[in-house]
Order: sequence, then C-alpha cells, then structure tokens
Amino acid sequence: MKKRCLFCDKIVVIQPEGNYDRFIDCACSPGGFYNLHRDSYEPIQSLPHPKKRDTLHIISAYIREQTDRGEQVTIAADDLDAIVNDPQIPATMEAKGGRLLQYLYRHADREGDPVVIQPLSASYNLTYSHNLQELVYILDKLSSDNLLIREGMSFRLTAKGWKEAAAQAGGKKLKNCSVLLSKGPELRAQWQETLFPKIEQLGYLPHMLPQSNSQNTLEVVAMSQAVIADLTDHSPEVYLAAGYALALNLPVIWTINGGETGTGQYSSSFKEVRPIVWNTFDELTVMIQQRLNK
Repeated sequence: MKKRCLFCDKIVVIQPEGNYDRFIDCACSPGGFYNLHRDSYEPIQSLPHPKKRDTLHIISAYIREQTDRGEQVTIAADDLDAIVNDPQIPATMEAKGGRLLQYLYRHADREGDPVVIQPLSASYNLTYSHNLQELVYILDKLSSDNLLIREGMSFRLTAKGWKEAAAQAGGKKLKNCSVLLSKGPELRAQWQETLFPKIEQLGYLPHMLPQSNSQNTLEVVAMSQAVIADLTDHSPEVYLAAGYALALNLPVIWTINGGETGTGQYSSSFKEVRPIVWNTFDELTVMIQQRLNK
C-alpha cells in the first residue's frame, strides 16, 4: 500500500500497525519510519490552509529530528498543537542553524568529516524551515560564520562548528549504534524503554532501524560504530543488515530469546554468529553492557 505523507508530501509505502499506519522512508524519516493514527489522516488533511502552512513543516522536522536520534515517533491529530508549541522547537535562525550543526555532529566521527545531505531539496526540515530558500540562507550564514564548509552536497564542521555543536550536545559525543530487531511492535517497544537508556549511558546513540531491504537502511548501518542484531523470530532482514555490517568489519552483538532456541542454546555454522541467549530483559541489559564495555 502507498499513501501520501501529509507532512513532507511524498508518496511512500505504508504498513498497517494496529490502529496506526507506518509511513516508511519519507522525507520526514529517511531510512526510518513514523506511525500516524489512522483516524487522524483525514482530519489533518482537512485542516485549513493557513494552519497547514504554519504546522506541517514543523511536524515533518520534529519527526526527522526524533527518528534521527533513534526515537520512535507515534503521533495523532491531537498531538500537533503540543508539538508546534513546544518551547524546544527552534524559532530563530540561530536556533535553526544549531539544529543543522547537531545533525552534522551526530553523523560525523570528528571535525572535518564529510556528511552528505541528499537530496538537499527535501532536507529543509533539518532546520525546521518553511522551504529550501530558508535552508540555503541558514547554510550561507553558518558558512560565513566559519561553522561549516559546504562542497556540493557534502558538509563538514569546522573546528569552531564542532566545538559549538559539542557544547549544544552537552560536550558528550555519542557513537552510533544500529539496533536490528524483528517487526514485532511489542518487542521493539520493550527494547526502547528498557535497553536504550542503558546503551546511551555507555556512550552510544541507539538507532532502531526499520526491517526493510532498503539502501537507506544499509547506509545507516554503514555509519554505525556498533550493531546489535536480535535473531528472535529469525527475520531475514535482520540477517541481511547484520551480514552487511560484518562485511564492513563492524562489531556485531548477536542476541536471541531463549524461548526461540528451545534448548537455551543456539548453534550456527558461522563462528561470527554466537548470540547472547537471553530470557529476561534484565539479563539482556547486563550482557549487552558487558559486550559494549569491552
């Protein structure tokens, strides 16, 4: 099934998830997804034009920022006003430019590392901007302030820009960690609530990736410093993305629920696949912490 995203106007594949529709790989969440309550689609589509003009681009930017940070976004029509009026939403050009610095900071290992933003024409939501012209203005301002260097679609933080972005992030640079799970929404929610805070404490920013064989998903895996792949349900997409990570010589932590193995053990003909067998999330949390601490 395909449907038009109300916030970025791109027609994308959707996947029903209970009372929600999952919009996959639109400009609001490249390589990711967000969930919209199915009964909210028509009310949002029917909003007056002035309301749409002042609201929808902010929602698109909010979704992109949150999913890029590894958060799962689930929204309904009743949530729009609260998001738009949140004091954390940037209102000035300086604050919007700060959001772009933060994006580059999350996707680079060090100052001067190139980060490709493509297509730029669909990325003005990175700065909560109304349109591409506003994004270009912000880019020019950041360049003139010696905070970033632009080379076509490639952007690099200068030493000054890196310092500014680090200060805005509290001085702590988190490493990207891709988390590959089955499509089960309950399992994914439990991981996010229980394990993600612990993973962040160890200096990693966990990204819950959609389980689809898409180029964007593999690109996100390639930018990770660690990968956690859960084999519960034996999702082919998990094996594919994790195998891609192995091919890139990325460290992969394999896990599987003990109930899936029957015997409490897991055998594989590949020496690289030696998963942690877990039965409770407390066990899993401790074992993942031990592996990431090595």
